[in-house]
Amino acid sequence: MRLTQEPIQVLLVFAKEDSQSDAFWWACDRAGFRCNIARTPESAVECFLDKHHEIIVIDGRHSRYFEPEAVCRLIRATKPSENTVILAVVPQKPPDQDEPSVLPLLCAGFSRRFVENSSVSACYNELIQIEHGEVRCQFKLRACNSVFTALEHCQEAVEITSEDHIIQYVNPAFERMMGYHKGELIGKELTELPKSDKNRADLLDTINTCIKKGKEWQGIYYARKKSGDSIQQHVKITPVIGQGGKIRHFVAIKRPHIDNNNQVHKFNKEERCSGEHSQSECHSLRHRDRRKDSIDARSLSSRGSDAPSLQNRRYSSVARIHSMTIEAPITKVINIINAAQESSPVTVAEALDRVLEILRTTELYSPQLASKEDDPHTNDLVGGLMSDGLRRLSGNEYVFCKNMSQSQLAIPVTLNDVPPSIAEMLNDEECWEFNILELEAATHKRPLTYLGLKIFTSFSVCEFLNCSEATLRSWLQLMEASYHSSNSYHNSTHAADVLHATAYFLRKERVKGSLDQLDEVAALIAATVHDVDHPGRTNSFLCNAGSELAILYNDTAVLESHHAALAFQLTVRDSKSNIFKNIDRNQFRTLRQAIIDMVLATEMTRHFEHVSKFVNSINKPMAAIEETSTSSMNSDCDSQANIRNSPENRLLIKRMLIKCADVANPCRPLELCIEWAGRISEEYFAQTDEEKRQGLPVVMPVFDRNTCSVPKSQISFIDYFITDMFDAWDAFASLPGLMEHLSENYKYWKSLDEMKCKSLRPPPPS
Repeated sequence: MRLTQEPIQVLLVFAKEDSQSDAFWWACDRAGFRCNIARTPESAVECFLDKHHEIIVIDGRHSRYFEPEAVCRLIRATKPSENTVILAVVPQKPPDQDEPSVLPLLCAGFSRRFVENSSVSACYNELIQIEHGEVRCQFKLRACNSVFTALEHCQEAVEITSEDHIIQYVNPAFERMMGYHKGELIGKELTELPKSDKNRADLLDTINTCIKKGKEWQGIYYARKKSGDSIQQHVKITPVIGQGGKIRHFVAIKRPHIDNNNQVHKFNKEERCSGEHSQSECHSLRHRDRRKDSIDARSLSSRGSDAPSLQNRRYSSVARIHSMTIEAPITKVINIINAAQESSPVTVAEALDRVLEILRTTELYSPQLASKEDDPHTNDLVGGLMSDGLRRLSGNEYVFCKNMSQSQLAIPVTLNDVPPSIAEMLNDEECWEFNILELEAATHKRPLTYLGLKIFTSFSVCEFLNCSEATLRSWLQLMEASYHSSNSYHNSTHAADVLHATAYFLRKERVKGSLDQLDEVAALIAATVHDVDHPGRTNSFLCNAGSELAILYNDTAVLESHHAALAFQLTVRDSKSNIFKNIDRNQFRTLRQAIIDMVLATEMTRHFEHVSKFVNSINKPMAAIEETSTSSMNSDCDSQANIRNSPENRLLIKRMLIKCADVANPCRPLELCIEWAGRISEEYFAQTDEEKRQGLPVVMPVFDRNTCSVPKSQISFIDYFITDMFDAWDAFASLPGLMEHLSENYKYWKSLDEMKCKSLRPPPPS
């Protein structure tokens, strides 16, 4: 069930505009919340009844305008306010005065208070705490009303007990089936109710053993109705994990069982799934029983007189496959090895068998990742970034928001109208040391539009796409608005940073000589949209939470598929921002395919595959030409150009380019590297917090904000993912400056780790 409403709505009740009301307004903008302001109690109630805000902030500093307690009572008198958090802004007290009691505010209906502070950050922190605390709890309470309404109308009997087997809830279907009224049941222990004597003697022990281990049990059980009659039921009992990771409730779903031989046979087997059997074993047993007839039929026929004809049919179908004219390169290799085996000595034939085993895998370039028990940081990074998600372990659903709010800052009409201070910053855009964080601050968190206009103009993207600058500007604004400004890392500043790195790489001589203009345009667009609508959570989190996107994309490259799909959906939705509307259909298809391929390449599960292909298909052949060439320099260059310019290898170059641009933070100047490390760590901390809150598997346990060593996490990330990839990319594109930054940054993190420092910076000298 969707438990959030996005964006959150906030009502500010301030009689007069001042620095405090402005601070809350800008804090709402930063958080991506929608904000309304009311000046009188009457307009506050009217606005609230219209919008049903999740948070209301009432100015309680100046009682000469209105009584804050009276305003709060007016709002609390309305039905929708039961799910609303109301915050009182109170004046600061001199240090020599006692702290006033909060009881009058609580009695008036306020949820909490805020001592006046006109800092936007202080207001932002307060709102975020409210969102992650009371607001989310209220969403769950509202959802509970719907859940219980569904239970009340459900046809199956539902019984919920505590971990001590005390009945907490029964639905009307349960009352009808058992003949009890819920008042006779709630609060009683299950042992107090009469039992049927038709059950096996050890059945209750079997059930208890199973469910106390946190495993689901289902099977046939005889219950005694209030009338004394026994009723045969199909029962499913599910333990519910709650606070502290312990079992807090048991949910039993019961329905009358229609007895026939097949079903009795089936469920008797299920009942034998005792505490020693896992839930999966129970399921597989039922699965085998359902398919029993077909399994027996196959086994009998294979032993019967028709077996030779079955084998003949199989061999003829295999022969048809091998006679097909469509043959993949790997198939050709396997056929050559098979032929060589026929005339080889036994030892060689056995070695070739092992070669064939390796070649027949579908992941030829994916390494076998050994676990590093001595390095939990590397283990967690590999597990968190390189898996599509664990199996779903919870019924919780994670649905993220779309922050589509537009900036309060006016966007320039043309590139020439950019404010001078921003234009001056953009003059350094071609330099690797360009400070994207300064641009973020100067543009009020809208750097992507400004940087995009500059870079797309320098690469003549509008001319290539045959679109106006106004269309490009609208598109950039649309893409930027579709990033979540509330994410600490995956926001439009990260997109702008990746766009900057992409443009920097595209200007390198060897890269420029390998790609055509369509490749360049595809790379710039892919960089711009590669994380659009990112929720600030990893693929593994979404899969574990059973999110709508994980279900839509079958737990495979969930976010990357969403980024690419949404980018095209948003682009073609409105002619004003459709940068593709004037290009040829065939050209659009080629461009679209290139963009999608690059965005999907940013997914980390295939990281080593992409790097290995690049090294083996491009770096090594080019190095071999340089080492062995005895001919003229021109033919040497021509041979290398032929390697780089093949369609397959241009694809590998584009993938490598955007992958390196996406994770180039460790290769930035130290101050930028530190800031990005802090931002990504905060995002991972927030994910761990949420996983614990929702009872989901913790994907990266080392990213616990109370215990994590940021230097260790950076060292592991650089060692495992960055060094080899950038060595390969540097060998191709020649990036000595980046590699120098990488070396210096690595030394910095190492020095912090040696000092046993877990934070971003060393402690101040004492």
